[in-house]
Amino acid sequence: MGLNLSEKKAVVAEVAAQVAGAQTIAIAEYRGIAVGHLTVLRKKARESGVYLRVLKNTLVRRAVVGTPFAGLADHLVGPLIYSVSADPVAAARVLNDFAKTNDKLVLKAGSYAGNVLDKAGVQALASIPSREELLAKLLGVMQAPVSGFAVCLAALAKQREEAAA
Repeated sequence: MGLNLSEKKAVVAEVAAQVAGAQTIAIAEYRGIAVGHLTVLRKKARESGVYLRVLKNTLVRRAVVGTPFAGLADHLVGPLIYSVSADPVAAARVLNDFAKTNDKLVLKAGSYAGNVLDKAGVQALASIPSREELLAKLLGVMQAPVSGFAVCLAALAKQREEAAA
């Protein structure tokens, strides 16, 4: 049974609200995926803070009008699942990781920072380390000189101690 006009307006408003706070949208064709597999995908999306939903393409077209994601309108064809996130990488990563284990999920396109991405672009975006990973690497780089300096000081102190004795 289809949605009536008020239900369609509610869906468009909900999607528009998600899109307004998003940095990335990734879309994939889900034809032939079992319900159990989609449930696993939805669970991973929730854990990553990603809004994941199967939507009518016409409703999404209305929701993205006037946003940086309006360029995706040409790619909204077929049975699609939409992944939307405020994290620049999470939406692409959730779909890309799932597509690696399930060949029936086919990445179609995406959009980040006002640029429309093809399948390769979505995969490249998904391969970028998360913010937490990047911060951890930065912290490691920043701590390396300090810890090296501390080792040098300890060695110098030991050397002076031996010289004094």
